[in-house]
Amino acid sequence: MTGLELSSAVAVVGTGTMGQGIAQVALVAGHPVRLYDAAPDRARAAADAIGARLDRLVEKGRLTAADRAAAAARITPAESLAELADCGLVVEAVLEQLDVKQRLFQDLEDVVAEDCLLATNTSSLSVTAIAGALRNPGRFVGLHFFNPAPLLPLVEVVSGFATDEAAATRAYETAKGWGKTPVRCADTPGFIVNRVARPFYAEALRAYEERVADPATIDAVLRECGGFKMGPFELTDLIGQDVNEAVTRSVWESFFQDPKFTPSLAQRRLVESRRLGRKSGQGWYAYGDGAARPEPHTAEPAKAPESVAVHGDLFPADALTGLIKEAGIRVGRGKGVPSYPGSIELPSGVRLALVDGSAPDAAAEPTIHFDLALDYRAATRVALAPSGRVGEQGLKEAIGLFQALGKKVSVIGYTPGMIVARTVWMLVDFALDAVGRGVADADDVDTALRLGVNYPRGPVEWGRALTAYRVAEALDQLHEEYPTGRYAPSQALRRQAVREEYS
Repeated sequence: MTGLELSSAVAVVGTGTMGQGIAQVALVAGHPVRLYDAAPDRARAAADAIGARLDRLVEKGRLTAADRAAAAARITPAESLAELADCGLVVEAVLEQLDVKQRLFQDLEDVVAEDCLLATNTSSLSVTAIAGALRNPGRFVGLHFFNPAPLLPLVEVVSGFATDEAAATRAYETAKGWGKTPVRCADTPGFIVNRVARPFYAEALRAYEERVADPATIDAVLRECGGFKMGPFELTDLIGQDVNEAVTRSVWESFFQDPKFTPSLAQRRLVESRRLGRKSGQGWYAYGDGAARPEPHTAEPAKAPESVAVHGDLFPADALTGLIKEAGIRVGRGKGVPSYPGSIELPSGVRLALVDGSAPDAAAEPTIHFDLALDYRAATRVALAPSGRVGEQGLKEAIGLFQALGKKVSVIGYTPGMIVARTVWMLVDFALDAVGRGVADADDVDTALRLGVNYPRGPVEWGRALTAYRVAEALDQLHEEYPTGRYAPSQALRRQAVREEYS
């Protein structure tokens, strides 16, 4: 089945930022576009605004003057829903209120043809619930664009409980024809991105609440060690603390207050104080003229040890052995049978070990845990968390070792899973849970997280690299430390771990 023919008109109802963006996408793709808004003159103003954006594309050489003129001729402000009667697709981008959307689509059913595809751009409401008020819910789908719609490639194509497969396929092919990267998903709270991405924010907020590190340091560790483009505190300041907190709360409530989705009290207090981020001038950080950005905690220079001993398997941190040798530090091998988890023994007798989910001081020897990195060679920062039995000399040796590898070092308070590892483990668990419950397939989940929130690696792929068995083991350790259910591995993760163990 193919998507909507270019000769078919596309209507966009609601002409705010998202509505204008979606209209621009359809317009540039070659469709006639009708704009409708219940507020007088909003549709005409939106058409003018879209025209101005097309002018800027011409100035930047991204659109020819002829194509701009042709697009301008295809856009029409509509004064009533009746003017949308001949449209092949209507996309709604109005207020995120269920009754408002239901009434709109009921009115549209009385106007458009039986083969007209009806779509909502909702990000927080149930597609099934909106369609529940319709006579023919089979032609109703979710088309969730990401802001700004003309720039971001991802579109989540959401099938409600009653959506016909033919309608979902037609919507998918239409989005693809518009140059977007569509992914299919079932109607679930948060769809793919806003469901699976919750731990990226939640685990950073939990680390902050536990006084593991300040926001600037947590952001820096996730960027410079974890490979994420932005840290969660700076990202939520950009999104708006009220918006991000509302999505978190909506997903939590939609899942009947499942502890895995529990909102943050710290973020709630930020919203209550109206520190909403960039748009209010103050969030986790201050904005505006002269506002100083706090620096992440970075350890002072320390002397590197002349030699270390590697015990066992450092997977997935095996690259450190080569980096240490390249830095001119002698590397000996520990005696005994190789095992995982391995460790790096410092001259003081302190062990450096890759973070796990255990409690502080669980190891028999004085231990400093280091955080998970996306790529230890490319990482420019590493976080270290010393147990209570580590003395000053051992900590200095650890700091000096990583500094000799070209890394900045942030010493943080110890918490099970630290910062990057706990975040990634939970992302893997959420992703496999979504796949296991039929929300989307693994490829679409990874595509959605890479394109929708710019993650350096899809969480399913990340889970394969770390192995489901080790992720489940780490989360079991976390669950022992926090027996609330938040960190209990999903059944999908456990099943994958078993498959890997016996394959």
